[in-house]
Amino acid sequence: MGFASNKLASAMSDFLRNNGGYAVIDGGFATELERHGADLNDPLWSAKCLIDSPHLVRRVHLDYLEAGADIIITPSYQATIQGFQQKGFNKEESEALLLKSVQIACEARADYYENNGNERNLRNFPVLVAASVGSYGAYLADGSEYSGNYGENVTLEYLKEFHRRRLQVLAESGADMIAFETIPNKLEAQAYAELLEEDDIKIPAWFSFTSKDGVNVVSGDSILECASVADSCEKVLAVGINCTPPRFIHGLILTIQKVTNKPILIYPNSGEQCDGQTKTWIQSTVVSDLDFICYVNKWHEAGASLIGGCCRTTPNTIRAISNNLSKRHDAPRPSEPVTSSHPVKYQLVT
Repeated sequence: MGFASNKLASAMSDFLRNNGGYAVIDGGFATELERHGADLNDPLWSAKCLIDSPHLVRRVHLDYLEAGADIIITPSYQATIQGFQQKGFNKEESEALLLKSVQIACEARADYYENNGNERNLRNFPVLVAASVGSYGAYLADGSEYSGNYGENVTLEYLKEFHRRRLQVLAESGADMIAFETIPNKLEAQAYAELLEEDDIKIPAWFSFTSKDGVNVVSGDSILECASVADSCEKVLAVGINCTPPRFIHGLILTIQKVTNKPILIYPNSGEQCDGQTKTWIQSTVVSDLDFICYVNKWHEAGASLIGGCCRTTPNTIRAISNNLSKRHDAPRPSEPVTSSHPVKYQLVT
């Protein structure tokens, strides 16, 4: 038994239906790495641990799987070939580190399967690995990922060439899908969409934008126009919002639904604001796990079917989301024992 669809547009919908009507995405990664002792004061951010602390990456993946995540995201958000080369790695070594980000996630999933086969019906509810692709601004590490203002010299073609090889490597890495995260402007979304088609990328993707006002993405581009770019690309199976304060999410779900019928994903931050220059968090409107769960009910009812957390959320947040959705859903997930030695790996394409 596997999961496949002759139409890419229905693939994620099929997965969600077979998964009980929803899926839980994991939570904040960098802060969890720091909690386990990692020093991320580096332009590579969480990707630094691919070099010096891969065991911590594996540990955080397992923490989220044990908390109930159905989708785990690789720490490749700020991992780029260009960034690794600036650290002294050659092209082949840089590509190997990208592959390593997926390999560790897949190994963590295998460990989870081995140790939890009698607790979770893995035949019906497998775990997906999403390879993260962060924005050009994330590579710059100068805060521009939170503004989307790259200057006049950064054109559509420039962005496509910047991301092209990285996307190709991750598409052949063994990941189930690509997670284009924290997209700050329409131009970069268009670059991603064109790359998916031009390079005939074989695995599907999701597009996740970020907003600071609940109306536009952080660059000021209309969320409607950005979501329309995602909707127009056949290889994009879900569209939504991440790294955005929880108070804006409900309205953004309703807005995105105006331009797409694709499944909607949301994984907000804790409500804190990141200062991209100082790399610090400003605790202005922090949302507790209890309040976050109150939001989750409204988001799910509004139409979001893939729900998780972004920066500063924790495994406790994800556990609460998983438990809450399981209790509320009309068709709760079965829990009969299964054999874990041959877990089914869903395929999002035929």
